[in-house]
Amino acid sequence: MGWIKQKSPFIALSLVLSVLMVLFLLIPIVGTLASSAEGIPNALTDQRTLSAIWTSFYCAFIATAIMLLLGVPFAYLFTRAEFRGKKILDSLIDIPILIPHNTAGIALFAILAPSYPIGAAFASLGIGFVDTIWGIVAAMAFVSAPFMIRSAQEAFASVSTDMEKTGRSLGATKYKVFRHVTLPLASRGILTGCLLTWARAVSEFGAVAIIAYFPKTAPIHLYDVFVIQGLSAALPVNALLIILAIVILIVFRVTVFKSKKLIQ
Repeated sequence: MGWIKQKSPFIALSLVLSVLMVLFLLIPIVGTLASSAEGIPNALTDQRTLSAIWTSFYCAFIATAIMLLLGVPFAYLFTRAEFRGKKILDSLIDIPILIPHNTAGIALFAILAPSYPIGAAFASLGIGFVDTIWGIVAAMAFVSAPFMIRSAQEAFASVSTDMEKTGRSLGATKYKVFRHVTLPLASRGILTGCLLTWARAVSEFGAVAIIAYFPKTAPIHLYDVFVIQGLSAALPVNALLIILAIVILIVFRVTVFKSKKLIQ
């Protein structure tokens, strides 16, 4: 903490602003947990709350698996190949982050509803999206896709192409080089992408509310409790979701740290 002793006005101002930033982040969280501590046990035994949390976790897992299957190959080709329109496509990847999420929900509804061609095609296969698990998954996958793609892109970009060329010069096929050289070296970044994708998906509200309000996910259930029963009823559920978010963050940090040690 020797930098505090520099007696610089800039350092002093930075310290004050930093404290304000920390307080801004902590006070709502600590306040919620403190004011609703007594109600958390009831929230833990409420079957509607538990069902909504399970729905969020389950659908987020499926959305993450789909994005892993689609996003990793896309990210690999994007970092290794040059093609016309690449810069435009690179900009389009971030659109789900930039647009309002209810906008994303309406866009998905407009193509996946059974009255539209794509939705009708899926409906003929017995797959519906409006107020179904698959609608939740579609909304979660759409808004969280950039997290998987960007993480995988950074991971593959960090792998030297010289190592891949060495593997090819030794007679390995492109697939074997990818499997035994590129993928293991990029695995930490891909794992980070999976965790970020899941965390973003599980917290989605806007897009999910438009295309699949039912079955209720945790954010939608919390919104319903707040609107119908009021703030006092919503606070314990809110606190429970905050606790889960903290647990997820800890698991994320520990997992990434362990994967880093294994790679090193």
